[in-house]
Amino acid sequence: MLELSGLQVSRHGRRVVDGVSLTVAPGQVTALLGANGAGKSELVLGVAGLMPVTGGTVRVDGRDLTGLTPDRIRAAGVAAVPEGHHVLTQLTVEENLRAAGSLLPAAEIAAVMDEVWTLFPELAERRRQKAGTMSGGQQQMLAIGHALMCRPKYLLIDEMSLGLAPLIVSRLAKVVTDLAARGMGILLVEQFVEVALRLASHVIVLRKGAVRLSVHPDEVRHDRTRLSDAYL
Repeated sequence: MLELSGLQVSRHGRRVVDGVSLTVAPGQVTALLGANGAGKSELVLGVAGLMPVTGGTVRVDGRDLTGLTPDRIRAAGVAAVPEGHHVLTQLTVEENLRAAGSLLPAAEIAAVMDEVWTLFPELAERRRQKAGTMSGGQQQMLAIGHALMCRPKYLLIDEMSLGLAPLIVSRLAKVVTDLAARGMGILLVEQFVEVALRLASHVIVLRKGAVRLSVHPDEVRHDRTRLSDAYL
């Protein structure tokens, strides 16, 4: 289990994640909701080692990862897909995945890449295309493929649907469902509440860096008052 206990993250001297505790279980999706500026992205970056954690702990299967470098956190089985579908635009799709697989033994890279091709046939068709010439949805697929190249146990996806067409959002939602069915634990930061409620087994709302609501999606599916109160 991925466990955050009292997590604190600061940016420019201001605490933006303030004592968050949550868990992400294998084979389940935990959705993280909240308005812009709630601290969702900072939480993901803190867990991934891309922003300094100033308090609390991050544990994976009982192992303390707090304060480790991003490569050591990835090696421990936690991979992040930051907001904005970041890819190496001047490299081909295949070169992107090979670069992302640098933590793997050379003999395993091809096998893991085949897993990505199976999950995203759209990328397999474009393996020799430069990543920067693809659509935003295809780049988001590749960004998720990047993270999968370290064979993570836990995947953190920040704003998966941001700026994407509904058809692509549905396609990515199916991938999230498939990954969870394979036993991967997923923390999903999502702007579309309907998508989050459909995918998640647990929903958490952040406001001003703190947890304001933690519920099963059925508890708010037909009563959005609790959600809106937590947001506001």
